[in-house]
Amino acid sequence: MTAIGPGCTVARYLALRLAELGITHLFGVPGNHLGPFLTTLRAEGDIEWVGTPTEGGAGQAADAFARIHGVGAAAVTYSVGAFNLLNACGGAFVERIPLVAVNASPPYEQWQNYRALGLLTSHMSPRPESNLDVYRQVTVDAQVISNPGLAPGQIDAALTACLTERRPVYLEVMEDLWDEPCPEPGAPIVPGERPFSERGRRMLDQAVQAVLTLIEEHPGPDGRPRPIVWAGEEIDRFRLGERLTDLVEATGAPFCTTVGAKAVVDEDLPEFHGVYNGGASHPDVRSIFKDWATCRIGLGAWSTSKNLGGEQCVGTDWVMAANGGVSVGTSYFPDVQLELLLPALQDALVKAYGTGGLAADYYAESYAHHGSPGDRPAALEQHRATLRTGASRSRRTAGHHLTYDGVFDRINHFLNHDTGEDWTVVSDAAFSLIGSMNLALPAGGFLSQVSWLSIGWSVGAATGAALAPEREYARPMVFVGDGAFQETCQELSTHTRLGIRSVVFVMDNGHFYGVEQMLVHPEYYADGQDAAEPDYYNVLHPWHYDRLADVFAGRHTPANGVTVTDTHDLDDLLDRLTDPADPVNAGPLLVRVRLHRHDYPRAMAYKVPKEQAHG
Repeated sequence: MTAIGPGCTVARYLALRLAELGITHLFGVPGNHLGPFLTTLRAEGDIEWVGTPTEGGAGQAADAFARIHGVGAAAVTYSVGAFNLLNACGGAFVERIPLVAVNASPPYEQWQNYRALGLLTSHMSPRPESNLDVYRQVTVDAQVISNPGLAPGQIDAALTACLTERRPVYLEVMEDLWDEPCPEPGAPIVPGERPFSERGRRMLDQAVQAVLTLIEEHPGPDGRPRPIVWAGEEIDRFRLGERLTDLVEATGAPFCTTVGAKAVVDEDLPEFHGVYNGGASHPDVRSIFKDWATCRIGLGAWSTSKNLGGEQCVGTDWVMAANGGVSVGTSYFPDVQLELLLPALQDALVKAYGTGGLAADYYAESYAHHGSPGDRPAALEQHRATLRTGASRSRRTAGHHLTYDGVFDRINHFLNHDTGEDWTVVSDAAFSLIGSMNLALPAGGFLSQVSWLSIGWSVGAATGAALAPEREYARPMVFVGDGAFQETCQELSTHTRLGIRSVVFVMDNGHFYGVEQMLVHPEYYADGQDAAEPDYYNVLHPWHYDRLADVFAGRHTPANGVTVTDTHDLDDLLDRLTDPADPVNAGPLLVRVRLHRHDYPRAMAYKVPKEQAHG
């Protein structure tokens, strides 16, 4: 960190504090009120400014940066910029992402002029607290800094809350305060951790005992325990991946993850049984999770509609440890911290069942118990092999029209067999998310926004993913629907400007909102309905998405665009991605994937009327 010398200002104070938190990039759109801060930021040299085409894109980039790095930041100008950033901040609040939102406001003098004369200047509102009030709804601390003497305390309080609550905070700074002197930073910013009291110890012990009792009361037919762990988003948010790995390796307990916690730990772990997402799960995963396991232990998992995939609730044979407490069946234990529960539960399970005492291959057990239907894997190893070798490109036949499932089968094969590079898969909402959730990936290789589900999030998020120090060696691979891409396509400009070698697959299903059609009128996707027209409001204006690469490319900043229509096209493109000398790998690559309007990921079939569903 830059040494703190004399002559500290409010701008320098904030710049130093952000650098202290490990923030290396600040995303945003400049404005005159923000200018003095950005000048100071550059002079300090610790944080790189990344200007983005939109404030929403800046927030998406900061969000993804924080998911990987631990904390992120975006800076905008008053009202017109801040309200555009609000959506991203709302998503970070819901999904527990530590994000610092900096809003530069008109100077103190202009506010006084308004109070005295009613004079409004650019971006001001007749309600002086309008920006503050809306951000209070999506942050854990919101401050307006109008006095340089109070600035350090306000900044420190907000940043402490950000680290402690792992949610966004808001700092509104008046323009004429940036260059005002203020005290220098003192003690480092640290989270205000909740103390572990004797009462907390008793509650933890009771929760662990209740989990053991639940397992004992739900044995399999052979009398052996048959629990399955469901690891969720808070494993990622609280950086508990190693503790989860320790637990499953010590106990042998099979585990799945939520969609939002996909690849929070390495999916090659022998205990990993897949991604569970309710009715949208892979049929094999849903069978072992719901029908074979006799109780489910949610660790950091959120009971959201996306995670439960059409289910409305969990049952009495579930444990749900999240949001600062633990529910075990119908009992609830408040104030139990997840980071303490994991090792305590590990010790208790090892004591009760021995090291590795819960080890099991639920696929093999279920297969042996139910007989040998030809469409089920004989064991976990075969289940994984089926995913990773599906649509092997070594056996090429005549080109076939692309489908969602066909695309992701081929991508899975590419990621696990063909590429020599590391990738970060960034998946958008809707069909893209459902299609990508069964990709087999290493720890840290997947990002998605699974609760807020703001369409287009992935394009801006890929910027933050590529710049986060922990993943800067990995190329972003984005999957985004055509409607979602139309919301945020300009963020590809940032990829081009920075030379980010992203591959953005735009899933063009005939220019319409496929998932909205599925949610409102799933009958559209039924057999025999190929001639049916979608609801008019779901129809998009058609774009030649691949041609946008020419718009964003510059003389020294290449970008490429291609269209793939059949399996041959996609296979040829994937071959090109393995050749470092191929021009498509010189910068961002925009891939228009042509799909049929009536196609949808097989995982969504549960929404289509059963007697009419495809397949």
